[in-house]
Amino acid sequence: MFDHLTTDRTDPTTAFDCPSCGTASTGGPRDHCPQCLHTRHRDPADPCGAPMAPLAVAVHGPGDWRLIHRCTACATLTSAPVRADDHQVALMALAVRPLAQPPFPLDLLGRI
Repeated sequence: MFDHLTTDRTDPTTAFDCPSCGTASTGGPRDHCPQCLHTRHRDPADPCGAPMAPLAVAVHGPGDWRLIHRCTACATLTSAPVRADDHQVALMALAVRPLAQPPFPLDLLGRI
């Protein structure tokens, strides 16, 4: 289903400073912000460098959650594993967004 996505190939040995909220990483290597879940497009194959916004959460299996990001400049999609120290409310808000904002009027559900 997500075959067109690229895996985020950021260098895990570098520190991460969030391009969106400014949070600086302090707990080891990171590829996205633990607070707002944003990242920066640092794929060596396409080093655009622009901010990437979290778009969705994909679940590939039990315990295998991945963040899907879209580059704000070139629209490239990437995926990165969810980390244990990611902000749980931000993750859940992202995961339930399709249910909270469906692509059709909610009153149509009553007609089914």
